Amino acid sequence: MVGGIQGDEPGGFMAASLIATHYEITKGSVWIVPNLNFNSIIQRSRGPFGDMNRKFAYISEEDPDYIDVKRIKELIKKPEVKLILNLHDGSGYFRNKYIDKDHSPYKWGQSSIIDQSSLNVPAYGNLEEIGKRICKKVNESLIREEDIYHLHNTKTKLGDKEMEKTLTYYAINNGKAAFGNEASKELPVHERTYYHLLALEEYMNIMGIEFKRKFDLEPIALRNVIDNDIYISFYNDKIKLPLSEVRSYIGYFPVKKDGTIDFKPSSPVMTVIKNSNSTYAIHYGNRRLSVLEPDYLEVSEKKENIKFKIDGEDKNIEIGSLVDVGKSFYVFPNEYRVNVIGYVNKNFRNESGLNIEKDDIIKRFSLDRKGEIYRVEFYNKIDNKFAGMVLVKFSKKFYEELVSNEVGKVPPSL
Repeated sequence: MVGGIQGDEPGGFMAASLIATHYEITKGSVWIVPNLNFNSIIQRSRGPFGDMNRKFAYISEEDPDYIDVKRIKELIKKPEVKLILNLHDGSGYFRNKYIDKDHSPYKWGQSSIIDQSSLNVPAYGNLEEIGKRICKKVNESLIREEDIYHLHNTKTKLGDKEMEKTLTYYAINNGKAAFGNEASKELPVHERTYYHLLALEEYMNIMGIEFKRKFDLEPIALRNVIDNDIYISFYNDKIKLPLSEVRSYIGYFPVKKDGTIDFKPSSPVMTVIKNSNSTYAIHYGNRRLSVLEPDYLEVSEKKENIKFKIDGEDKNIEIGSLVDVGKSFYVFPNEYRVNVIGYVNKNFRNESGLNIEKDDIIKRFSLDRKGEIYRVEFYNKIDNKFAGMVLVKFSKKFYEELVSNEVGKVPPSL
């Protein structure tokens, strides 16, 4: 499965990335390249060095895309690979006959693409039959009638010079079954992703590949997964940022003195890029989620649990965790200096041993736009190295459940 060959087509690369992160393959094998042209994804362009999907018939060794194209060609030719899928978002809605400017044979959206009807190979050479089955399966679960899928046979070998340059035709010429899958650019990203996943699951069914999915495959649930089930960790999980409501700018963010920023994203289409002004930007697909203003410091190798009192209950909290707080939290004095970002006091440099409530912290220092999540940072007392942070989340729902429980009512989550 290949996504992101053209970076302005987020439905395709988002679907491929979700197969990588939110599916478990229990039988068979799926190789996924969700971010083939990562530069174009970050720049939200068709390709900063030209259209990569037109470089498979010929590419110069001087072309900046050469290494990536060479790598994907090598994967396609591997004997283990039996079928290749190239995921795209296309303009309008493909129709076999002209209806109007948005619904015509000249559009690509909502179609299963084949280069020819069949291929003389041992497995999956019945391209037209498979493509029709994909369309039938997708059309059983349409959001609206306009979204209907059609088979689009480009008949490439009859003289389509542009399609002769593509990834799928390269695969065909190397004896591999290959298909394109197009969702319409007229649709929001989560709906494009929905249609791609319907098609991808049917391809896996055809091949006898078995899988488990971590969410319900319906548009609203999928939008929630794409927008909310995202985070990024730094420095061996000493920091773990939830990104669904992250502020667009975060100040005084811990970064190693040498400027290296070690991170682990929750998605293969997420990364961190250093800007020309020495800030760092978190990118997720085509979106820039947040800019981090660095606070350069030494980072400790240690990672331990920290003893908290949360709403009157003692808890051992692992550094890097997010913990729900109803009314207040208290960090027991330990070997670390504690700094609660946004908590203002003139008497204590070390903010352990203090009972802290939400109203004690300045809202603009929250990590999220709702003003619920705050940073509790830890520094070694001996050498002042940064040891990590715990995030505390003052959730209104959690507070209401806590109050209900205190007056003898069982909160609904228990």
